[in-house]
Amino acid sequence: WKRVRTRYRNLRGMGAPKDLAWKAANSRRGYWFTTHTVVINMAMTKERLINSGFYDLATAYQSVHVNY
Repeated sequence: WKRVRTRYRNLRGMGAPKDLAWKAANSRRGYWFTTHTVVINMAMTKERLINSGFYDLATAYQSVHVNY
């Protein structure tokens, strides 16, 4: 994900529109700023991350702290 071309290709593969994917991929801002953009939130949904093997921290926290 370090090259503009790779970022663009991956965002398009996740279903991001062409213009928004290009803007996010070609951004000169850092990774932290870029993760808060609309196109990243459209492409990397909560369901996609869970299907990729990541945990939903809110659900895990609620299941551990049910009595509190």
